[in-house]
Amino acid sequence: MADPATYRPAPGSIPEAPGVYRFSDQHGRVIYVGKAKSLRQRLNSYFADLAGLHPRTRQMVTTAARVEWTVVATEVEALQLEYNWIKEFDPRFNVRYRDDKTYPVLAVTMNEEFPRLHVYRGPRRKGVRYFGPFAHAWAIRETLDLLLRVFPARTCSAGVFKRHGQIQRPCLLGYIDKCSAPCVGRVDADEHRDIVEDFCDFLSGRTDHLVRQLERKMAEASEDLEFERAARLRDDIGALRRAMERQAVVLGDGTDADVVAFAEDELEAAVQVFHVRGGRVRGQRGWVIDKVEPTDTAELVERFLTQFYGEQAALAGSADDAQQPVPKEILVPELPAELTTIVDWLSRLRGSRVQVRVPHRGDKRALAETVARNAAEAFTQHKLRRAGDLTARSAALQEIQDALGLDSAPLRIECVDVSHVQGSNVVASLVVFEDGLARKSDYRRFEVRGGAEGGDVAAIAEVVRRRFRRHLSENETGTESGTDQTEGNAEPAPGEATGIASPDATLTRPGIDPTTGRPRRFAYPPNLLVVDGGQPQVEAAADVLADLGVTDVAVCGLAKRLEEVWLPAEPDPVIMSRTSEGLYLLQRLRDEAHRFAITYHRQRRSKSMVSSELDAVPGLGPARRAALLKHFGSLRKLKAADADAIAALPGFGPRIAAAVLAALHGPDRPDSPDQAEQPGAAPADQTDAGVPAS
Repeated sequence: MADPATYRPAPGSIPEAPGVYRFSDQHGRVIYVGKAKSLRQRLNSYFADLAGLHPRTRQMVTTAARVEWTVVATEVEALQLEYNWIKEFDPRFNVRYRDDKTYPVLAVTMNEEFPRLHVYRGPRRKGVRYFGPFAHAWAIRETLDLLLRVFPARTCSAGVFKRHGQIQRPCLLGYIDKCSAPCVGRVDADEHRDIVEDFCDFLSGRTDHLVRQLERKMAEASEDLEFERAARLRDDIGALRRAMERQAVVLGDGTDADVVAFAEDELEAAVQVFHVRGGRVRGQRGWVIDKVEPTDTAELVERFLTQFYGEQAALAGSADDAQQPVPKEILVPELPAELTTIVDWLSRLRGSRVQVRVPHRGDKRALAETVARNAAEAFTQHKLRRAGDLTARSAALQEIQDALGLDSAPLRIECVDVSHVQGSNVVASLVVFEDGLARKSDYRRFEVRGGAEGGDVAAIAEVVRRRFRRHLSENETGTESGTDQTEGNAEPAPGEATGIASPDATLTRPGIDPTTGRPRRFAYPPNLLVVDGGQPQVEAAADVLADLGVTDVAVCGLAKRLEEVWLPAEPDPVIMSRTSEGLYLLQRLRDEAHRFAITYHRQRRSKSMVSSELDAVPGLGPARRAALLKHFGSLRKLKAADADAIAALPGFGPRIAAAVLAALHGPDRPDSPDQAEQPGAAPADQTDAGVPAS
């Protein structure tokens, strides 16, 4: 536990101007970001008597080893800089208005010739329309099932669509009239796009017009004595009305609004958001956040508005026709102190004026109370689950500490596993758990250079050596620099000032990239290194750490046969109870490392199998092979291509195209010239660093 007095800024050195500040730990990792109207007043509050601080604040200031700040000109700039730093550094002590799960949306691929309707999770893409979010994927599927009888649009994948086009026979949905079967030519591209656009209009809220149009067609069919068609239209109208009932009207004036509510205690808060579009609830989401310092509802609202809508704007910015990231109106339980600043910032994101207010009467007040009840219920359920999770994780770390005789609980654990098939395509994985939870952004994967030489023991030793040699090189002390500097990507504008306070402020911080200000990939050492294997693997890893002079990392191995835990220089394993939370955590860590290694090994094996037919092509090096596979997507598609398509790629020509086709089809292919180009470039050198998880 660090003493905040060791890095407290000198009296009078903190400016009284507004700005943004950040605390960093001993490894240079940013752990908290905040903004203040007066930097001096706010930062001095963190260095008060520890006994009087909020529990989370006390933990934060004792974890930190450095504080720095940037002075800005306006409050809007402070708001933007705080949001950028939180997004860039992901500080562990900041309130994170981020879903603990990805909410599904209904995606419509308008950028395809025959647009497709499907459930989607992930980043937004250009040319795709999105509707939602929905609380569950089954809610989307139920809605689609109701609407496909009215809007029989394509829902199948590209492979299924192509296959049924080749066999000239529609799928089951085509036979039961829930798809217009464009794959077999029942409708052309323009007719299918009209169906999809009507579907999008219905989900966008223009429902009454579609219902009236169907009622008019039903009446005309009845007058023409086309009773079967009239009955079908009657059923379509019923399906539309059932779908509309799922999205009940909550605001009679057709308002577009987000309604936000909180349920909180001293340490945590639950937030619920209802997305109302056209007066109907189109989506709902909710999650729970941790409080780092005493935070009232107004401050929670302020941070929600900046972080949540900043993320929504980033998502919408990557899609052509996504919905507006910020609604016209946001209903909140309390107004934030910096209301004018936040409204101006939100209006910039939307491109038009945004209103933030507290509802006091009528339908909006009733809806806000409903959202508040949902937040309270979610908070109650979270507390019941969270109590068990925290207890289990704390017990697991404590049991590992006791069983292995560690000085402290292993808050950061790394695990190494090796994967290969009879010594071919040898790869390794390194996974990271922090506080008993997976930290996937720190996962790494390695290609083992020695291959099968020495077996798993040698592979483990190589990976550990490369990981910790890189760690040592990234934490060497840098060159001297002045005390006034700006680190990170947020450089101060003219007239701004940046302050830094820490015991080693005259030196470049170890583990931090001086060009970007961000921590290097291998800057943080684990408290415990776990290897998948028994005593030989553990001894190999321990010998490597001893050779490198790393003495502050404990090592153990988990053998699969009896799940025994091996320690270096110990003849007998440590046997943990089969019901132990500590053993369960080690097993999850080992299984995750195994899964990650297997996944990477399969990728490598698939690439090697695909490229094997091209290895003997003269003039086709690794770079050109990769370019071919990236352009055509698969070896099958490459075989179906002609010489002109291959020769048109950058760096190719008629001769090398002929050589490729000759290798795939033999030299008798009619469109293959006789000669090939000169050999291509050599493969790039491999570094010690592992490949980050993608």
